[in-house]
Amino acid sequence: MGGAIALAAAAVAILWMNLDSGSYLAVREHHLGPLSIEHWAADGALAVFFFVAGLELKRELVLGSLSRPADAAVPVLAAVCGVALPALIYVGLNAGTANLRGWAIPAATDIAFALAVLAVVGSALPSSLRAFLLTLAVVDDLIVIAIIALFYTDTVELLPLAGAALACATYAVCQHLRLRSFLIYLPIAVIGWALLYESGVHATIMGVALGLLTRVRPDAHEERSPAERLEHRLSPVSAWLAIPFFALMSAGVALGGLGAVVRSPIAVGVVVGLVLGKPAGILLGTWLATRFSRAELGTEVGWRDLVGVAVLGGVGFTVSLLVSDLSFSGVGAETAKTAVLAASLAAALLGSAIIGRRNRHHRTREG
Repeated sequence: MGGAIALAAAAVAILWMNLDSGSYLAVREHHLGPLSIEHWAADGALAVFFFVAGLELKRELVLGSLSRPADAAVPVLAAVCGVALPALIYVGLNAGTANLRGWAIPAATDIAFALAVLAVVGSALPSSLRAFLLTLAVVDDLIVIAIIALFYTDTVELLPLAGAALACATYAVCQHLRLRSFLIYLPIAVIGWALLYESGVHATIMGVALGLLTRVRPDAHEERSPAERLEHRLSPVSAWLAIPFFALMSAGVALGGLGAVVRSPIAVGVVVGLVLGKPAGILLGTWLATRFSRAELGTEVGWRDLVGVAVLGGVGFTVSLLVSDLSFSGVGAETAKTAVLAASLAAALLGSAIIGRRNRHHRTREG
């Protein structure tokens, strides 16, 4: 449902931009306090999305599919190769140009969209496939978040960065002391976010950091851990509000110059990277893990099933749009975002077709 809302928001943004670009740009560039609405969407709303992603990652690391290295090896290596190969393809297609800053755009997989498509068209597939895709997408996000922090931060102010680190430490101490009131945690999160923004590091990183510092093991007297409670409360906010708001403010691209977009090395690198490089990298990483280690796929998972999941890895959307804005401005950003939207739609449709066919096969076997 959340993925459908975000897709609708992206469609509204495209229509709005192409029917009345003046009003769309006026809203996007309007300032509320210190930031424009576009920056509130990218730096503020996405911090909620990344906080939920951090909670998911912490749960997988402590209790889930990443808690045992042997179980995690296959999707982790698949994620690494799924990030590396699209980036290499983009670099190869843009070598010798000024477009190399966009090398990380096709590296990301959108967790929400990929899992939503799998849930809709793959209900009869083995449950371990969903775990594989979730683990792959979470590790993929972690790698891309690290890339944003390392390669898309031009200057770093050390004093605000130290303040942000102190906010994280304070949050961790409050978790250790079992404090529960949001009146304690909300100011810490807001102050930490603001300090990280002032440091020059992308402020969404604070969301991931606080998610990873949240306790995931419930105490004896607790029915649910703090991470589980927060994930339950914030997942709808992330899926139904934060991501659609970001899509509305980021996906508005002018379609009048599609001919130039198609010929642009930026667009070619992004589309080929997401639609072909992503699945090829995921399948290559899976093969390497199963061929040269003791790691193996679950007995109920076949390579034909894995192909559809690998193709879904090419749905970049949210994080790819974010990296597009961090990589370029003006025409370059519009070109990259148009390519991301086209490639994500193509990957979603192709992945749905493959998974739908495999879903019918598994349903027939069960029948």
